[in-house]
Amino acid sequence: MDKSMLQRICELRQREETFALLTILSTKGSTPRKAGAVMLLERTGRTFGTIGGGCGEAEVRQRALMAMDEKASCTHRVSMLNDVAAEEGMVCGGIMDVFIQVFTNS
Repeated sequence: MDKSMLQRICELRQREETFALLTILSTKGSTPRKAGAVMLLERTGRTFGTIGGGCGEAEVRQRALMAMDEKASCTHRVSMLNDVAAEEGMVCGGIMDVFIQVFTNS
């Protein structure tokens, strides 16, 4: 996690805004990023960092927005295996588990 992301987290916490940290817990096969990659997602949709881009990241972002609405952290599995990957135009062929940690003011 870089300094600008940490600064942004501090700002969001001070303003008591809801946001989520998305962290890759594990990967199998070919994935764009590996375990430990982190992305900050603000309620507005603004992001800092990446967990890989493309359709996989978009899927996790959607799940994270739902988790923020639910005010509940969760784990989400992204499957980029052969048939799914080909249909979505993905070049990877793996699976990644992402922890979505939700921070709220309540």
